[in-house]
Amino acid sequence: MFMRIDKLQAELPAPKRADPNAAAALQELLGGKYGEMSTLGNYMFQSFNFRSKSKLQPFYQLVASITAEELGHLELVSNGVAMLNNGPDKKGSEAGGADISGAPWADMQDIRSASSFLSNGGGSMPMNANGASWNMDFVTTTGNVVVDLLHNFHLECGARLHKLRVYETMKEATGREVCAYLLVRGSVHAHAYALAIKQVTGVAIEKMLPTPNIDLSRIPECQKYLDEGSHRRLYTWSPNDYKNMAGIWGNGETALPGDPKGDLEIVDGVPEGGKIHDLAGVASAFTPDYAPEEMFEIATRLYKASR
Repeated sequence: MFMRIDKLQAELPAPKRADPNAAAALQELLGGKYGEMSTLGNYMFQSFNFRSKSKLQPFYQLVASITAEELGHLELVSNGVAMLNNGPDKKGSEAGGADISGAPWADMQDIRSASSFLSNGGGSMPMNANGASWNMDFVTTTGNVVVDLLHNFHLECGARLHKLRVYETMKEATGREVCAYLLVRGSVHAHAYALAIKQVTGVAIEKMLPTPNIDLSRIPECQKYLDEGSHRRLYTWSPNDYKNMAGIWGNGETALPGDPKGDLEIVDGVPEGGKIHDLAGVASAFTPDYAPEEMFEIATRLYKASR
């Protein structure tokens, strides 16, 4: 089962301006072919369908623990999308009764993904940068351990290429931070699947990394995650389970040659994470409603009753 914690895996800087087109580009990391919906969908169903779990614990536990991390990656990208669509909160935006007769959202006709406003109120959806829906055809779960691990390695390398290209389009700090964090963590996952393949086949496929062949140190926003050793850590995402993957991630293995040196390590539980940005409502967009004051009063009473 999954446990949810009301934090993001990394804290995102607030945007200085609304940038719906940047938000649309970031959507590629959510619902694109190599986006977080794909990594989650692949690893989750592979872990559900895994045979001989008790006899193949290190391999099963690796896929299962990374599944939990991918759920948090969905949340991180989704928050980045919403923050870029919203921009800085505007004073009084939640106040009900706004005049909507003057076409206050006329600019939304010109953005790349108008449906992000018209249908989703500035939120995220499982779609790519052009609004095409993510679908189950992006999921591979064959039941064969080597084939699935090899597919996952390919998927993480493709995702790294994805993130690098999206990063190159981003000027706003919010989107750049999302890309940087995911680049570090995705590189960990590619390395982990490579080591798993080496253990079961003897093929040192980790020598292909990094793919594309650019070190994370070339990306300024990645530096703090490298300094804290995030590139060497896999989390169990559980207080008691998934520790046996240390036979793959650990066991004398070290960081990739282009990254800061150090031994690979398993960390029990979850990363410290950061707060979720509390986006203010926009009454003229009917989020959470046109006149939300009564709703706020009800929620306040319910909160007090729960204390």
